[in-house]
Amino acid sequence: MKTNQLWKPCCSVVALLMLPALGKTDVILDWNAIMQATVSTQTPFPQARFAAITQLAVFEAVNGITREYQPYLGTITAPPNASAEAAAATAAHDVLKNLLPSSAATLDTSLAASLATIPDGPAKTAGITAGQAAAAAMLAARAHDGSSPAAFYLPSSSDPGVWQPTPGCTPAGGAFYQWRNVTPFGIRSGSQFRLGPPVTLPSDRYARTYNEVKAVGGSDSTERPTDRANVARFYAAVTPVGVFNDAARQLSAAQGKSLSENAHDFALINMAISDGAVATFDSKYHYNFWRPETAIHNAAADGNDQTAPDGTFAPFIVTPCFPGYPSAHGTLSNAAREVMEQVYEGGQLSITLTTAAVPGVTLNYTTLTQITDDIEDARVYGGIHFRTDQDAGSALGRRVGQYVYNHNLRSVHGDCPTNR
Repeated sequence: MKTNQLWKPCCSVVALLMLPALGKTDVILDWNAIMQATVSTQTPFPQARFAAITQLAVFEAVNGITREYQPYLGTITAPPNASAEAAAATAAHDVLKNLLPSSAATLDTSLAASLATIPDGPAKTAGITAGQAAAAAMLAARAHDGSSPAAFYLPSSSDPGVWQPTPGCTPAGGAFYQWRNVTPFGIRSGSQFRLGPPVTLPSDRYARTYNEVKAVGGSDSTERPTDRANVARFYAAVTPVGVFNDAARQLSAAQGKSLSENAHDFALINMAISDGAVATFDSKYHYNFWRPETAIHNAAADGNDQTAPDGTFAPFIVTPCFPGYPSAHGTLSNAAREVMEQVYEGGQLSITLTTAAVPGVTLNYTTLTQITDDIEDARVYGGIHFRTDQDAGSALGRRVGQYVYNHNLRSVHGDCPTNR
């Protein structure tokens, strides 16, 4: 069976486009859910960029009123009695409507519903003005960030270990080649945390990770347990934006976070996810390491007598069309996890994840590590990554997340984060 691949010093602290009904909860959580549903029509890396732009606009709008954190752009000010709720809803709406105009009608309806809960008057008007200004400023800041035009990579060698287009690729070659040069949101550059090289083909370690994915990752594998098949299918259908924004809303609601805290936390989480994408493509296209599908077909030439070839191997889920090292899902997910372990530290964790794309599968977690562990298994049992790709993605993501948390949107009160 195959599944389609969707694919500074101190500081303090889904698959269907169905927008949720707005409730009397927290407008940040409401519009984060709307954001997630709206961007779900996009592939994972544009999705992450759109999410970060949206949540940073929301943060700038709210923080321009509450002034609890150091700003991101620093150009938004509003009277302290302005409605932060009106500012947040307007900022999210205006960014999403600009980026995804096909969703304009639904977004307009959602904004009207949000604003209807806020009494008319100067506070509401000032909040709307702040939200509009924050959205416009963030969109202008990201207008020429290198995310377009699309660029593709074609390998110049077919040597063992070098990435080759797999059957799911289009003739254009490796996708998202330009993403390694996208301007990050919170780290200095995509190469700031560039990984060391992947495991060498003649090594025992390569043989172990090769034989693992060959045994459990094939479409006809008899060694893949049902629960690992379920996580492989689930995380092939749900992106890091979908997983970790959903999880963050659950944790925020359970911990009773304030509107200002939520604006701050969701901005950092989505900055980290998006910067994880930039960092992962820097390392991916620096090393151009092959995928299991290519490796298993061509193992006779890899110089390792512990790896037997299988020309009939097909992965359980479709291999994405770009190099394998490091795992993008691993990088983006662990970047989010690192931030979330900081902002939700000390609270009770109970997270339930479902998606209409994989009916009948419900995943329950009590730690964020359990989620990223399942994601690591998902890519190996799905047959599209070596375990070493996952280990590297985990390390890279945590470095990105730690840096984003420690160096952005710091509290004006001067509390320091754990320096991990």
